[in-house]
Amino acid sequence: MQTAKTDAVNFEVSREDRLLIDKITGRAVRLFARHGIELDGLSFMMDVTACHANGCPLRLAEFAEADDTNFAHDAGGIRRHIDRETGKLTGCFLPRFYDSTADSKQPLPVGVRVAEARDNG
Repeated sequence: MQTAKTDAVNFEVSREDRLLIDKITGRAVRLFARHGIELDGLSFMMDVTACHANGCPLRLAEFAEADDTNFAHDAGGIRRHIDRETGKLTGCFLPRFYDSTADSKQPLPVGVRVAEARDNG
């Protein structure tokens, strides 16, 4: 017998965060396209929203304005490591724009040590 899933992915973010995620999504689609990679904008927007709202808050304004190298690191890493069933990042991936100050009660992404989070924050 299959049990019902109780932990749905949270996609609730503020209006300000939504606008920044939209900006990040548009930039990611354009950046990936320049390198011959097709990126589905809706899926990527949902990935970033899920990441931000489910345990790995991001410094969205800094992410949106980052240089291409750091931007691509986080965009590609989130795309590759997001678990779409939970909204959590896997594979010990920690975005460079992880916001370690957003909520001290929020657990770190799976596999991330406190020193790593502090060094990236």
